[in-house]
Amino acid sequence: MKKALSIDIGGTKICYAIIDENGDYCCEPEKVATPKVAQEIFSLLSSLAQKYDSQIDAIGLATAGAVNSDNTRVVSSTPNLPSGYNSLDFSKISSKKVFVENDANAAAWAEYKLGAAKGCDYNITVTLGTGIGTGIINEGKLLRGKSGAGGESGSMKIFADKRQKCTCGRFDCWESYASGTGLRNCIYNMAISEPEFSDSIFKDKLPSELTTYDVIAGVRKDDSFCKKVFAQWVEYLFVGIVNLVNIFDPQCVVISGGMGEFIDVNELENRVNSEIVVQPVKIRLAEMKNNAGMIGAALLALQ
Repeated sequence: MKKALSIDIGGTKICYAIIDENGDYCCEPEKVATPKVAQEIFSLLSSLAQKYDSQIDAIGLATAGAVNSDNTRVVSSTPNLPSGYNSLDFSKISSKKVFVENDANAAAWAEYKLGAAKGCDYNITVTLGTGIGTGIINEGKLLRGKSGAGGESGSMKIFADKRQKCTCGRFDCWESYASGTGLRNCIYNMAISEPEFSDSIFKDKLPSELTTYDVIAGVRKDDSFCKKVFAQWVEYLFVGIVNLVNIFDPQCVVISGGMGEFIDVNELENRVNSEIVVQPVKIRLAEMKNNAGMIGAALLALQ
């Protein structure tokens, strides 16, 4: 059975493991801190490739950023990774096949092949983290666009009147409302404007001190203010999903990320289907969890 060394490159840590063509781990995943210099990342990947060379048939890399059409390097800005990162030619870390894919696309591929989107040749995986990552499967293939940057739905504008600035410098991107950062923005803005905050379990905190963890903790404790914040955040998520479904007409939308477990998926599905102009869609929670990017990158490298 063929095996790949699969590596997920994040801004703070790099995770890696050997994964076979069925998506099964051949060893426990390991983690190391992400080097602060681009060339040191390249050297680390090269040393991992050399270490496991005799055990593998290919190498799969999942990374932030748009990836070129040859799947060898990142071609867009990656602010959470060192300067020069997008000039690295990852194909040179090994003499064996090296396949590079955007991390959201890799996660979507894992959900399609083995997870919540299995059997759906038309699907979208929305990964909710600090930002929003989106992977789109159309006719059983990743939709990557002319330059590899297709599916950047986190940058989709949901208002036109400059209400809230996004971390990218533009205004009113979907991810500034519906990501983890968006939830943080929600609790801050609503702590200032909503009277329920005065009765919240977090009323003694300054709005600037409130975190996404406070929201989730408050929802668990049935705090009215936190439940209102979370409902507003889900409303922003709903708006973006309706837009995506109307544009791409998928069979299902998979929601990935830790915040998904607090969403009433059945209610969200009913609301989306009452709003869209295309055929009904299924809304599902991801099954592959935190290692979806690694598993997807391995499967893509081995196919």
